[in-house]
Amino acid sequence: MLHGLLLDQHEEFFIRQGPSSGIVPAQLEEEEDDLGIGGLTGKQLRELQDMRLIEEENMLAPSPKQFSLRIEMLPSYIPVRVAEKILFVGESVQMFESQNVSFTKKGSILKNQEDTFAAELHRLKQQPLFHLVDFESVVDWIRSTVAEHLWKLMVEESDLIGQLKIIKDFYLLGRGELFQAFIDTAQQMLKTPPTAVTEHDVNVAFQQSAHKVLLDDDTLLPLLHLTIHYHGKEHRDGSQAREAPLRELSPHESPTSGWAALGLSYKVQWPLHILFTPAVLEKYNVVFKYLLSVRRVQAELQHCWALQMQCKRLKSNRTDAIKWRLRHHMTFLVDNLQYYLQVDVLESQFSQLLQQINSTRDFESIRLAHDHFLSNLLAQSFILLKPAFHCLNEILDLCHSFCSLVSQNRGPLDERGTAQLSILAKGFSCQSSLLFKILSSVHNHQINSDLAQLLLRLDYNKYYTQAGGTLGSVGLE
Repeated sequence: MLHGLLLDQHEEFFIRQGPSSGIVPAQLEEEEDDLGIGGLTGKQLRELQDMRLIEEENMLAPSPKQFSLRIEMLPSYIPVRVAEKILFVGESVQMFESQNVSFTKKGSILKNQEDTFAAELHRLKQQPLFHLVDFESVVDWIRSTVAEHLWKLMVEESDLIGQLKIIKDFYLLGRGELFQAFIDTAQQMLKTPPTAVTEHDVNVAFQQSAHKVLLDDDTLLPLLHLTIHYHGKEHRDGSQAREAPLRELSPHESPTSGWAALGLSYKVQWPLHILFTPAVLEKYNVVFKYLLSVRRVQAELQHCWALQMQCKRLKSNRTDAIKWRLRHHMTFLVDNLQYYLQVDVLESQFSQLLQQINSTRDFESIRLAHDHFLSNLLAQSFILLKPAFHCLNEILDLCHSFCSLVSQNRGPLDERGTAQLSILAKGFSCQSSLLFKILSSVHNHQINSDLAQLLLRLDYNKYYTQAGGTLGSVGLE
């Protein structure tokens, strides 16, 4: 534990090298059963209630040699909570020692108290009887020393808060002007299915967009890279399949456009990789794709409004009125969704995360706070609520189709265009009604009080309720 070494040739210890076996107790599997709330599972319910984190693996600090507990080998007189503390200390020491060549000036992670800790453990060994209280007290002492050193290393010396702001600016679209410029630059480029050169071209467009908004950080931009995933391209990260978003493409399915294949990668510097693991970054990537799709639809609807303003002096007919009413309803829903995601979810949760980081000097508390933050992002943005997430994706697709129809037919619609408009209006009406029912149902079950905020934004004057939870209907006045 004090040296980060595991000497167990015959696998008799309760800690082993490598990830956990992934065996889930039958009781936990039963909790995954459908609860009858729109396909919501037991795990999703717990996440929406903020009662547990997304994955157990994120609770453990990864290292060049990942370790895990073997519960079946744990002695009966050592609780799991103590074993996890021992694992945390040993894994942290091992990680630090493996990189200590370039960080010798930082000092030992045990603050040069190895001899003191070893003497305490030797004293316990000499006692005729094992006393759990004394043993756990020494382990807690060592764990708190390691946790405080990691806190100082990450927060003070590695600027953790600055790194979190970078994550927020790019993965969570905090630099809105940058991504607005990028959407404008890459809109046509990413409309077609991706090819072998698309990834290079899209990164050039991203660099150009950064220069347009005066973002010329020579140390930051090289760490960011836009990725394009398409059929035939080798996976760079095996975790992508495991952490795929709900609309992730199958291995044999080619994306219909470059936008569907777009992702973001970030080179995390040591020792921040303890917190920003590949699995964590992939979760951020899921949120990034979702937020970017919402922002892109919002930009397209704004472009449709500009086209409407250009044509307002021309003679209009009933079809034009239906078309612009539908655009207004789509804009209303998407704008409120965008505001909810950016203000009610992202800004609120990020502010709470910073407060928790500034109020502790324990690394484990920071990691728990960050996992809680990421869990809340996935839950409150509906990514974990499959019915709502699927419904929102359908709405965004309908908005895309509507914007394409308007852009291609700036004048009066012909018979075919009118038929397409009618299909889009009926589809949007149906999906908006379904969304209202899902949100109302989840809110009535009191799973997540934050859903009330989105309902309030969409239905602030009860128009949504009086319309039967329907937007975009041709018959609406």
